[in-house]
Amino acid sequence: MEPTIQKASLTPKFFFVSLGVIVTLITSVSSLLILFFETLNNKFPDALNSVYQYGYNTYNFDTIRSSLSTLIIFFPIFFALSYFWRKISNGDLGHTDNIIRKWMIYIILFLSSVVIVIDLVTLVRYFVAGEITNRFIFKVFGTAIVAIVVGFNYYFELKENELNIWKKRIGLIAGIISILIVTGLISLSFAVMGSPQKQRALRFDQRRIEDLQNIQYQIINYWQQKEKLPAVISDVSNPLSGYSIPVDPEFEKDNKYEYLVKDKLSFELCATFSLDMQKGWQESNYGGITPMSAVKIDNTVSSYPYPGGINESWDHKTGRTCFIRTIDKDIYPPFPKPNVR
Repeated sequence: MEPTIQKASLTPKFFFVSLGVIVTLITSVSSLLILFFETLNNKFPDALNSVYQYGYNTYNFDTIRSSLSTLIIFFPIFFALSYFWRKISNGDLGHTDNIIRKWMIYIILFLSSVVIVIDLVTLVRYFVAGEITNRFIFKVFGTAIVAIVVGFNYYFELKENELNIWKKRIGLIAGIISILIVTGLISLSFAVMGSPQKQRALRFDQRRIEDLQNIQYQIINYWQQKEKLPAVISDVSNPLSGYSIPVDPEFEKDNKYEYLVKDKLSFELCATFSLDMQKGWQESNYGGITPMSAVKIDNTVSSYPYPGGINESWDHKTGRTCFIRTIDKDIYPPFPKPNVR
């Protein structure tokens, strides 16, 4: 009589696949909801929580980029692990494996519910604060859809074997819906944020504005010290202080910063930009503090903006753009001359 081979009651493979499904699912759901909320915030900025901003700020899309990259990596891993997990679950599991399977499903349902509840609390918080907008309605429906897809999918996994046909159909439908949701949201986020090429072009333009502001400050400082404008841009270079003229980030395309003296108090700075300057309402992520880029400038008081993030006076179109600046001697008086004995 041949000995009966007992199936192992616990297999490390099933345990770690189950653990991987839990981690990747919770990470995918969290990043999906964060990406969804932040994309809507940028697509439909609320006037109660927004500022009118000139220019591009790379920090505006930091949350979108982080959640987008997390979702792109973790969701395919979750999908692959789920396939192997179901394949193993449909086999002959040992007693301990069955316990782990049920615990894993209950943990997924619990943690997913916690994530959904936290997001709903956040939604209610904004609702009682006065946010009654289209994006609020989108957030409510989006959160509900995610909860339904995750909840129903794993709820039927708890059913007994006689529902295997329904379980397979529901799993297939949930998988198709989740793929459509993720791909649609990723497409929407890129449409709102822009392609990587556009993001790079905007960052180049942001760098150009910062460089021009720096050069402008050095020219003003030069005039305050010598009471005359530098004849050429290289005159503001100072080996003692370590200051050198910035170079256009796309210098290999023969792009360069240009400087021209107009008269005793006026000068012109030029640069070649990749895109039109972005402007419009942006969701404020500064905790209620208005960023400098949103401050309006009264040009009747000063024709020269303070160098440091106020971008309204740097409005530009694609291509070569020049900015004329006139020094106001009352606001920027010459430095007093040292007494010579």
